[in-house]
Amino acid sequence: MAPGRRLNIGEAPVALPQIRIHVWPTWAFVFGKRGGEIAGSQKETRTAGDEAEGQGLAVLRPNVAGIDLASEIHWVCAPNVDGTGREVEKFGATTPELERMAEWLKQRQVESVAMENTGVYWIAPYEVLERYEFEILLVDTRELARVPGRKKSDHVDCKWIQRLHSCGLLRGSFRPAEQVCRIRTLVRDRGNLVAAADWLRRMQKSLDQMNVRVHRAVNDIEGATGMAIIRAIVKGERRPEVGGIARCALPEERGTNRRTIERTLSGGPPIQLTGSAADVRCGAERDCRLRPEILRQLAAMEREECRGQQAPKLKNVNKAQKIKSRGEQTMRQALYRMSGVDATAIDTIGVGTVQVILSEYGPDLSRFATEKQFVQHATLAPHQPTSGGKKLKKEETG
Repeated sequence: MAPGRRLNIGEAPVALPQIRIHVWPTWAFVFGKRGGEIAGSQKETRTAGDEAEGQGLAVLRPNVAGIDLASEIHWVCAPNVDGTGREVEKFGATTPELERMAEWLKQRQVESVAMENTGVYWIAPYEVLERYEFEILLVDTRELARVPGRKKSDHVDCKWIQRLHSCGLLRGSFRPAEQVCRIRTLVRDRGNLVAAADWLRRMQKSLDQMNVRVHRAVNDIEGATGMAIIRAIVKGERRPEVGGIARCALPEERGTNRRTIERTLSGGPPIQLTGSAADVRCGAERDCRLRPEILRQLAAMEREECRGQQAPKLKNVNKAQKIKSRGEQTMRQALYRMSGVDATAIDTIGVGTVQVILSEYGPDLSRFATEKQFVQHATLAPHQPTSGGKKLKKEETG
């Protein structure tokens, strides 16, 4: 064949030398396996299953357990009694079953337990295990979802949680002490009561429809004078000189407004005003029950060095008068004796704000390493997206 001549199709087998090339998969050379060894390894991995999970990860804490929570059954994975291997056991969600679970963990010398914060299912196991003095790690479910590598089932999840916890790969969520949690429940209940109090707006709307200007007569419609006027109207009082009704007129009309007021109230109060006034009364009675209980819980957490002491006087005289007029002075003193710091001395921070902060986090904020972590956990700082260490600017849309 002349050099440089193009081969025809029929000449190719004759012209080219017969060379046999063995091609192996690239990953076979990486792991140093061939043929049957590769197939045998895959079969071994499938049969070993979860025993091969996480091989190569250093175990930092062997005496830990993992719990997968559900509404009726809890799956628990913990080391064996002799310390060799792991075992899985399931328990019910009732209190006797949770007590049995705690005893089962004690027999295996478990020191720390990790569980997901699934709905409200974690509350009862958390409280029982806390009474047994276990270290509990309440893990965010989103963090576990980001870690792939296992089949999704209750039996496998508890082993996966225990494995990650033993390797130190889980972070616990913030949860205050039990005493703080009791105060938090009361404060949240009271906060929901105030947030749902739409009856004030409806009551004001009913008064505007009647042309009764209570908001012009008094500064606070929820105060003692405003509520006295409303209760008199609801009871059917029509005489301006009784119940302070005459104060609802404008100052320049108060000398000659008897007939006007009687004509305005002649039709009787609307049903909305009567219902709203009843809601105000029920809300006030419920608040009167919550306030003493909150003060009692705060008194149980007083610091020894603050017992019997009074909070320093506020430099802001107007703020001090507002706190006194709202009846918040007793709560301010109780919060001071509980925390040892009068946070109301800071401008723009009132007694209600301090009450919420201390009921959510407690007086000890040492679990937050820096102020930035606390502000981020309290969601007080806006989220700023970054990429490559640089802040991203939002595109303006016209």
